[in-house]
Amino acid sequence: MSAWYSKPLGDGMWADIPSEEIKQIFQPIFESLGSPAEMAVFTRNEEGGLHCEWIAYFSPAADEVAQAVGADPCAMPERDGLTLLAGDARCWKALFGE
Repeated sequence: MSAWYSKPLGDGMWADIPSEEIKQIFQPIFESLGSPAEMAVFTRNEEGGLHCEWIAYFSPAADEVAQAVGADPCAMPERDGLTLLAGDARCWKALFGE
């Protein structure tokens, strides 16, 4: 359980739909596990090419959620620019030491 996962969500106009789906899958799993601080999903607007794209990043503890939505393994994202989509505010310290 050490890999992070990522999934493209589309551009800003469409990212809300998959974001809501992720939250609906995440919340019951998160609660059933006792709301662990290490379990979180973040988003960031990534620039590249002609369009910007929102990317969801799943912490290693959120691997069940990541697999449910078809996310792919990736490197741990840099903290800069991330927004918490699902999880508890304690995740920042647990995952990034802040």
